[in-house]
Amino acid sequence: MRVTVDVVGEDTHEIELEADGTYADLLEPLEYSRHEVSIVVDGQPVPEDQPVEVDRVQVLRLVQGG
Repeated sequence: MRVTVDVVGEDTHEIELEADGTYADLLEPLEYSRHEVSIVVDGQPVPEDQPVEVDRVQVLRLVQGG
């Protein structure tokens, strides 16, 4: 399954995911910690351990360096 991950204010990535992949699995190639982002689908945050059932998600960075 191919999922488009839009990191808000940054980049968009195409991630290849196993059929039973979770939202947390989408973060691995992006090198973001679960503690610094929130994954959003249709404007609502989703649990990271939930299986991915959509082909596009947004990632909101909660912590940014400066």
